[in-house]
Amino acid sequence: MTGFQRARTALALAALLGSGPLLADEVHEQLDAARSSYDAGDLRGAVQALQFAVTKIQEQMTGKLWQLLPEPLAGWQADEPQSQSAGLLSAIAGTNLSRRYYNDDGAEIEIAIMADSPMLGMMGMMFSSPYMMQATPGTTAFTHQGYRGIAEHAKGSGDWDMKLMVGTRVYLNLTGSGLADDKPLKAYLEAMDLAAIEKAMTE
Repeated sequence: MTGFQRARTALALAALLGSGPLLADEVHEQLDAARSSYDAGDLRGAVQALQFAVTKIQEQMTGKLWQLLPEPLAGWQADEPQSQSAGLLSAIAGTNLSRRYYNDDGAEIEIAIMADSPMLGMMGMMFSSPYMMQATPGTTAFTHQGYRGIAEHAKGSGDWDMKLMVGTRVYLNLTGSGLADDKPLKAYLEAMDLAAIEKAMTE
């Protein structure tokens, strides 16, 4: 999103918020500051205030998206969720969320969600072509909650991988290392509401 687009978005929000009661939070304060700066002819100050408001709104949106990633299951711990979903990066790579889980045995699992990336078209072709899957040893197809997936495992290793296309705009990838089997990956997959993920990531 360019600075102009951010400003336009925030101005629209300011107009909407101006028609009703305002809450005393950072977003409203910055929208009020932007309006005051604009009325005073301070266009640079107005843009800066609007950009700050948009950033805070995006943080709130990201916080809601983080809730799509499951909490650690019994015996596991997790890092804080990570996201890359704003600004120019969003236009190039889409929205990306991830979270790392680990246990005392040294096993790790990472869950990554990608939406609206230019790469999804190519991935969709891979999921729809059984010949491409057969060409990779240790690769099998599966379905989960009605969505198509690909599971990969190198024989004799503790590395496991599960990929799913959630609709046409969302890609889900669970990777595990140091695992005796794929049961932990499946457990985390079961803990996720894929329909809710598809809706939230594509609204």
